[in-house]
Amino acid sequence: MKIFLTLTLVAWLATPLGMAQTTAQVQVVFGERLGPLAIDTMALGQGGLSDEPMWDNRVVEIRALHPRLIRLFLQEYFDLLPERGRYHFDTLDRSVDTILKAGAKPLMCICFKPRVLFPQVNQDIVEPPDYEAWEQLVFNLVRHCQQRGAEIRYWEIANEPDIGEDGGCPYRFTADSYVRYYQRTAAAILRADPEARVGGPALANVRSPILPALLDAASTNAVPIPLHFVSWHLYSSDPQAFRGTITYVKDLLKEHPSLNPETFLDEWNMDLLNPPLDPRFQPCYVAETIFQMKEEGLDYSCYYQIRDWYVDQDRFARFFSPHGAAFMARWWNRMPQFDGLFDYQNNIRPAYYAFKLLSRLAGERLRLTSDHPAIHGLAAHDEKLRMQTLLLWNFSGETVPVEIELNGIPKDGRARHLTLDAATANGDENARLRPEPFFKITKGEHRLKVQLDPYALHYWSFDE
Repeated sequence: MKIFLTLTLVAWLATPLGMAQTTAQVQVVFGERLGPLAIDTMALGQGGLSDEPMWDNRVVEIRALHPRLIRLFLQEYFDLLPERGRYHFDTLDRSVDTILKAGAKPLMCICFKPRVLFPQVNQDIVEPPDYEAWEQLVFNLVRHCQQRGAEIRYWEIANEPDIGEDGGCPYRFTADSYVRYYQRTAAAILRADPEARVGGPALANVRSPILPALLDAASTNAVPIPLHFVSWHLYSSDPQAFRGTITYVKDLLKEHPSLNPETFLDEWNMDLLNPPLDPRFQPCYVAETIFQMKEEGLDYSCYYQIRDWYVDQDRFARFFSPHGAAFMARWWNRMPQFDGLFDYQNNIRPAYYAFKLLSRLAGERLRLTSDHPAIHGLAAHDEKLRMQTLLLWNFSGETVPVEIELNGIPKDGRARHLTLDAATANGDENARLRPEPFFKITKGEHRLKVQLDPYALHYWSFDE
């Protein structure tokens, strides 16, 4: 307890005199369990850039985050159909195996246009002239993954089909063409694996007419169109914007009560055109955005991405227009990048540690309330490790003093406090996740006081 009293006093003395501060009140109820937190459904994605696995030398670090899924682009650079009747899956298998080694399952996003079936490079030519050959390719791909024992469950049909090459993929659909393409592709997947779950459309703009058209077709078509999940993307520095898209999709689904798809926001990050440059922002943003996703009942998310990567313009020129290939090269090779948990040089970014702290919230969610709009948190009871965990953050540019009321601590034990330091130049994990000595904590009620700096993340563990 002495440690916390000392820290609180130092933080209070550092507050500018005369500055009025409202103390946030946070309550954690250890005895009130709300069901599985399932933090591992707030997962990761990688791809759309290269046929290389890209992060295969970071498998250990990604495994430590325990993502349930990792989304993978099945782009044309994998050369899955080099010629009619001949399939090539070896290169793709390397990326699938990397995901499996990390303890996750691939979410397979189909976004390839074989030159054999699409001889003309044109993003608006989206349906294969030979649907039977297309379906056979998809069937053989899914069957190949089954035979390798990859246990892939989720297959997503297209990536950002509403914006074409600007979304990094070689097609731009209309609502009608997407529905036809989806129906034929989903049928081929399910012929190969009747237990698979199919979905889409992975929209860049959730309000595209493609999604209502897909929902209408799935709920009214004479021939059933399976739709196990719906998916979309968002890049915004406002976590509330993500919650708004979830609400919008769920309202659409209410109009189709015969459907019950899962919801996937499977590409997300800050506004990458105008990203906030304060290094403390992104880790806190990760926690706050995931909090908003959980509060609104999202089933899965995939943060984009694991590692930043340079693209080969000549490689993309084989299946993109000159404009599209140049766009990819300009964006990835010349723009400052903030996407990856690892940068181009494979250095760990602070956002990685936000995911690491979140991953420690295993088990059942505990009730946590806050009376301050910038102070949020998540708490969990981990039966397997016999401990309680608490992550608290301040998603604002102002310092906020916080009083934490811990109700119903089950046993006498010890506690540990960590603070994520996103600004330090020291890349050592113990410098990023600054630990303080253990302190004893007693059964029953307890109060802690802490000063949360702008965009601060604080973590506590309580051992039984």
